[in-house]
Amino acid sequence: MGRRVAVVAAGSTAYGDSPVGLREMVREAVDECAKSADQGVDLRRVGEGFVGSLGFGGGQLGNLAAVLNETAGLRLVSARRVENACASGGFAFRDAVAAVSSASCELALAVGVERMNDQTGLRKRYWLGVSGETEWERMAGLTFPGVYATMASRHMHEFGTTSEDLASVAVKNHGYGALNPKAQFRRAVTLEDALKAPVVASPLTLYDCCATTDGAAAVLVASEEAARDVTDTPVWVAASAGASDFLAAHDRESLTRLDATRKAAKDAYARAGVGPGDIDVAEVHDCFTIAEIMALEDLGFCAKGAGGAFTREGQSKVGGKVAVNTSGGLKAKGHPLGATGVGQIYELVRQLRGHAEPGRQVGGAETALAHNVGGSGATCAVHILTR
Repeated sequence: MGRRVAVVAAGSTAYGDSPVGLREMVREAVDECAKSADQGVDLRRVGEGFVGSLGFGGGQLGNLAAVLNETAGLRLVSARRVENACASGGFAFRDAVAAVSSASCELALAVGVERMNDQTGLRKRYWLGVSGETEWERMAGLTFPGVYATMASRHMHEFGTTSEDLASVAVKNHGYGALNPKAQFRRAVTLEDALKAPVVASPLTLYDCCATTDGAAAVLVASEEAARDVTDTPVWVAASAGASDFLAAHDRESLTRLDATRKAAKDAYARAGVGPGDIDVAEVHDCFTIAEIMALEDLGFCAKGAGGAFTREGQSKVGGKVAVNTSGGLKAKGHPLGATGVGQIYELVRQLRGHAEPGRQVGGAETALAHNVGGSGATCAVHILTR
C-alpha cells in the first residue's frame, strides 16, 4: 500500500424485502454514511466513487456509476461500477482504498447495492447461477446449493464433519442476527430447528443456506490527512488483498478449500504484519454453513478439517478465539450480492468503534478481518482493519 488509508464513515440500509428502488436504497446508505462522520463531511469533496453490484435481475438500472453520482451528489466525479460476482462489494471497497492510497484522491466512496426480491424464484436462480461456471456445472444441473452441498459432502468424507457442525454455524449466526436491527432474519433458531429443516441439497438443509436479499451499504475512505477533518475515530485499513482461482469447482485442486481465500489471506496478513491469532472479530462469507467452516480453516483460525469442531465448541463466538459473523453473516443478516462486501466493512467499523448492540459487541476489539467470496469460491477479497 502507498499512503495510510482510513475508513471514516459507514452506513447501511436494513437488509430484507425493500419497499423502495435502487436509487432510494443507495441514497439511504449514503446518507447514513455521511451522518456517521463525527465532524460531518461534505460529499462534494469525494474524488472517486465505486459501486459494487452484480446487476441482479432484469429491472436493474443500467449505468450504476451515474446512479451513484446523482444520489450521492457527486457531480462529475469519476465513478464506475465494480462487478466481481458476490465479491463485487469487497472489490469496490478495495478499489476505493487503492484510489486513496495511490493519491488519486483524498476521499473515495464505496457503495454496494442489490435488489433481488422483486424477481421470481426462477429468475433468482438464473442470476445467482451466472456467478458460477455456466457451461459445465449448469449443464450438469448444478445450482449453487448443489455446488456447496458437494463441498460439504466431501468435507464430511475427508474430515468427519457432521450435520450438527453445519447446524452450529446457523444457530450461532441466527443468534447474532436476532440482535442486529439491520438483519433480514431477526430470530434465533435452535439446533433442533436447523437439523429438522427441509433438505435443499443433501446434506444442506434450509438453515444451511442464505436467502436472497435487498440491501445497500456505503463506506467513506480517506487519506490520513483528510481523515482528521472528518472523524476522531478513524478505522485504519491495515491491508487489502484479493485473489482469483478457476471458475469451476471441478477444475480446482480441492473441493474442501478455497485457494483464492488462502492466497488473499496470506497476502493480507503479510501486508498488515499480523496473523490469524491477532484477529478479534471477522465477517466471513457464509453463503452456506459449509462456506463458514471452510473459511475458518482457509483463513488460519483453525487447522484444516477442524472448522466444524471449532464452531461446535464455541470458539467462533464472542468470547471465543475469534468472533465470527457478529452481524448474523450472510446466513441471518442477508446476502444482497453486491452490497455484502461493503456491508461487512460497515459491521467491522461499528465493532472497532464499540458501536454494535449488546450481546454481539466484541469487547476491546482492535483488529478485524473481512472475507468476501465471489461465486462458488473463484474470487476472494480479504481486508484487515485496525482501531
